[in-house]
Amino acid sequence: MQLHQFRQSPFCDKVRLVLAAKGLSYEIVEVTPGLGQVALFRLSGQRQVPVLVDGETVVADSTAIALHLERQHPEPSLLPADPELRARVLLLEDWADTALAAGVRRALLQAAATDPGLRALLLPDATPAPLKQLLGGLPASLGAMADTAWDSLLGPAERQQLQRSLEQLLTLVSGQPYLVGPALSLADLAVVAQLSWLRPQGLAVPGLGDNPLLEPLFSWRDRLVAGLTLA
Repeated sequence: MQLHQFRQSPFCDKVRLVLAAKGLSYEIVEVTPGLGQVALFRLSGQRQVPVLVDGETVVADSTAIALHLERQHPEPSLLPADPELRARVLLLEDWADTALAAGVRRALLQAAATDPGLRALLLPDATPAPLKQLLGGLPASLGAMADTAWDSLLGPAERQQLQRSLEQLLTLVSGQPYLVGPALSLADLAVVAQLSWLRPQGLAVPGLGDNPLLEPLFSWRDRLVAGLTLA
């Protein structure tokens, strides 16, 4: 199998977590923005990642890939057999991929406006090193100007809503190891993939990724990831 991805995509993280949970071997193909997306379009009929090539089958979209892998490699299952639990998993996964993802993306972009480390982290792997250094070293005054622009994307009300959502997630996992039922599910992996971009590679989105009240939530994330072997 081949996973065509952007390293900076939480949806690609989600697929990698699914593959790891199922113990499947695969090759990563890092897509170069622009030219690489033309090749991806020829392969899959669209330019977005992730795309999984499984033999003769090409599957796009993280949820479609997860369901494909669940059908082809049913053990260990990431979808409960019980219809009610299964519905909860799929609802939480959809929420993580939409509402949670939108809030996390906006918070991350807003923070990157004033944090050189986060800016560099978000650049594609194929970005030339001199350009990475240039963008990462932009003066703080320019970052502050950009931060004002991003504020229209994630205003105080939206940030409070994201904070409340994270607190609700913390409540869900405080008394149990998984979000739904007694076993790891697709809901857990979808949520973990988004949480990782509030605290990426040792950095943190201020006020969220470094919030002491949310530390148990990130510890829960770390425990789940530690149990998986990621490529």
